[in-house]
Amino acid sequence: MAVNKIIQCPRCSADITVYSNPVPTVDIIIETQGGFVLIERKNEPYGWAIPGGFVDYGESVADAAIREAREETSLDVNLQAALGVYSNPSRDPRQHTISTVFIASARGMPAAGDDAKNAAVYTNLKEIPHTVVFDHRKILEDYEAWKHMRTKGGTWTGLFFT
Repeated sequence: MAVNKIIQCPRCSADITVYSNPVPTVDIIIETQGGFVLIERKNEPYGWAIPGGFVDYGESVADAAIREAREETSLDVNLQAALGVYSNPSRDPRQHTISTVFIASARGMPAAGDDAKNAAVYTNLKEIPHTVVFDHRKILEDYEAWKHMRTKGGTWTGLFFT
């Protein structure tokens, strides 16, 4: 369902189609201190989230993930795997985004930065706040399934796509 609009060139009055495309984002599940990092957002939508953000023009998704992790948690990360691509049009109430989700490792304790109000390490889904935003609870459930398969000696056959 394209939501394109037509504008007119201010010089020649020709019609110009402005295309409405999904916006690329990244999310990073950072494993550290025996758990994973969540941040509390300073901006709407308020709540807890996996660190991440928008991919800048000219930036790869891997570079965006490393940059966003550092900006929001003050941690330098090593990307370990791509968990999946999440593209449900309703995953972000602000606009249609498509997120590449990475699993990364880091050392140290996170410290909130950039648009993060707080940062904390959680060891399982049962202890995370109820106010998790976007589709991040679903992503964390997929991450738990990935971890379970990995610890049981299973073979990872692909990414989660939703």
